[in-house]
Amino acid sequence: MSIFAISDLHLAKSIDKPMDIFGPSWTDYMLRIEEQWHLTITSQDTVLIPGDISWATYLDVAQKDFEFIEALPGRKIISKGNHDYWWSSVNKLDAFREQYNFKTIEFLHNNCFSVGNSIICGTRGWKSPGEDGFGPDDMKIYKRELQRLELSLKCAKSIKTKDLQNESMGQRITKIIVALHFPPFTPQKKNSDFVCLMKEYGVNMCIYGHLHAHSIAGAIQGDIEGVEFKLVSADYLGFKPLKLIE
Repeated sequence: MSIFAISDLHLAKSIDKPMDIFGPSWTDYMLRIEEQWHLTITSQDTVLIPGDISWATYLDVAQKDFEFIEALPGRKIISKGNHDYWWSSVNKLDAFREQYNFKTIEFLHNNCFSVGNSIICGTRGWKSPGEDGFGPDDMKIYKRELQRLELSLKCAKSIKTKDLQNESMGQRITKIIVALHFPPFTPQKKNSDFVCLMKEYGVNMCIYGHLHAHSIAGAIQGDIEGVEFKLVSADYLGFKPLKLIE
């Protein structure tokens, strides 16, 4: 059982939204996602999908995109991106999942999930103070996203505490992985408050997406003060899920 990640699927099974206008790398991208997924992922694996899942505006319009995801192998843990306008309350998301019998899909929203000896946390994130056009409304969203990440990390802390108390009963939790959509860095390539929060809670790895085309060159990756950062945008990965944990 391994953990993989890929973000920014930008599925458009129900609407006309050609992605090749963003460059030739997006030609036939949904077919390529499907092919690479089947070559890489088994039913025993878990795939983290941190945002920009579907171009649908409403949840019912996203049905075919989620049917596409459901039909792919593995467990999928999905979190929100800036283009996921269909995203709703946890109750509505769970009702949607039940209505269409989506058994392999789970939503990461103010919560966390155990996968093997890892805990998956996360939230959407937001652009950082100092970016062009960042205003008071952005600051409200930024602070709310920090709160959401802390709720998720507190969930992980609770699981780790129980795990330590019952060490003899099973496998020890050894890693915390955070899935964000936005990069957690400022325009000056400094750590944002999201990174500070991750360090406070002992996060081992952070994956993020959102960056495409020329923006990819500016992606910050590698070990930074004990947290390993990885960019997982679909076009950056060649539409092949990236293995995070064996």
